[in-house]
Parts: sequence; structure tokens; C-alpha cells
Amino acid sequence: MEIDPQTLSHQSVYKILTGSVLPRPIGWISSIDMDGRPNLAPFSFFNVVCSNPPTVLFCPLMRGSDGKTKDTLNNVRATHEFVVNIVSEELLNAMNATSIESPPEFNEFEFAGLTLTPSVSVKPPRVKESPIHFECKVQQIVDINDAPGGGSIVIGTVTHIHAEERVMLGPDKINLMALRPIGRLMGSGYCRVTDIIKLERPKNIIGG
Repeated sequence: MEIDPQTLSHQSVYKILTGSVLPRPIGWISSIDMDGRPNLAPFSFFNVVCSNPPTVLFCPLMRGSDGKTKDTLNNVRATHEFVVNIVSEELLNAMNATSIESPPEFNEFEFAGLTLTPSVSVKPPRVKESPIHFECKVQQIVDINDAPGGGSIVIGTVTHIHAEERVMLGPDKINLMALRPIGRLMGSGYCRVTDIIKLERPKNIIGG
């Protein structure tokens, strides 16, 4: 098939994109609004940008129910802070519960039975049950489109990292089997990291 995306609805393009770009890591983003009310939501349009400075990004789309911006985006615009909570296998159901579309006053932490715990360098709380947290300050927000199917890119600089000792191997390596991260597939599908393929990278032929 040869597909011109301009001939499809944004819903159909979404299905092709999310059914092809996978598995996707999940950024479980906690934030607060200007009144201090917490918000927690998962984003599978999420990844690392670079390590110097440590930088991550996530992409909140326009809300599907009413076409408005999501509370997370509204919060990070206002406060310029957020926390990335890493989703491990035992947190899958709680993470899914926080994907609910709800008004700003709704507390996703309470709804999912999760514990708020204070951060060190930012005001938004962390998910205590998550094994790894990245506290972030907003570096830049890039708005792509505010029409249905549109979204924004939120780029954040990591200002503090929390990691449980049980998921660490020494000072800077993650024990993958202890972390047991969850990946996002298409539709309602998720995946575990249970089959690992290790390959030696080719030797560099440039540089010193």
C-alpha cells in the first residue's frame, strides 16, 4: 500500500503510527496546577533526548473527549515543572487507571490508590510506588497543532533523580529484571521486557 496521510482522518493516521512505532516507553507524568492540585497521567509519546544536560520529552495530544488541552499540559505551562515516574509491571493497573479523562479537581492518585511523596527540586509530587523518578524543569514547549489529533512537545531538563536500590547495579546501571518496565503497544495492548537480544555494536571507523 502507498498511503498519503492527507487522504486519511487523523484517527486512521494515529492507528498506523501507534501500530508501527512500538513498543513505546511510558512517561507517567505528575504535575500540579497553580492551586497546588496534583495530576497524574501516562504518556506513551515519551523518550530521552540527551544526557548533557539530562533531558526528556513527552507529547500530550489534544484531549479526545472534547478536543481541549490536557490538564498535564496546562499545568506544565503554568508551573514549568513535572516529574516522570517510571512504570514497572506491578504498577500497570494503577497506571491504566490514571489514564482516565477527568476535570482538573479530580485526584488520579487517590483514584488509583497511589501515594504522593514530595520531590526534592520541584513542587509536583512523585508516585511513591514507582521505582525511578526524574524531577524536571520545563526547558521548552513546542506546539505542533491545537486541532483534533494535534499536540505539543514538552521538553524538560532533569534536575533530580530518585532510584530504589533494588533496581540499581552499582552507581549508574539499571537492573532491568528488577525494574520490569512496561511498554505500550497499539490499542489496549502493553508488553513486558521478557525476551532480550544482545548484539555487539560494530567498531567505529571514524574518530580517534
